[in-house]
Amino acid sequence: MTTDLIEIFKELKELMKKYENPMVSKMDLDSRYELWSVKDLVIEGRKRKEVYFGGLIIQSNYVGFYFMPVYAESDIKTMFNENLLKLLKGKSCFHIKKLDEELKEHITDALEIGYNLYKERGWI
Repeated sequence: MTTDLIEIFKELKELMKKYENPMVSKMDLDSRYELWSVKDLVIEGRKRKEVYFGGLIIQSNYVGFYFMPVYAESDIKTMFNENLLKLLKGKSCFHIKKLDEELKEHITDALEIGYNLYKERGWI
């Protein structure tokens, strides 16, 4: 189990990078990472050229894992492991203070579920 925030950030970033094609990283720094779907689409009647999927940012005592599929579809949370849900603070931000293989697996599953949701909606 790691509690080093830089190491947690790097490990989570690797999980998210798997989705860079077809999505795009619009920010890729040592302490911040963002993943977007860049596509002309309409969401709730509004035209958009992109939609945020998720991101990471190193905060003072945790890594913020921002995951917009949770915000886009609140029922999606029922598919997540309860240990991951305990880290959800607010609507779409998980506070990751330590990372072990089990939590990494839960985040991997959540990314796949979120990706499939975006794909089903035609956002990717």
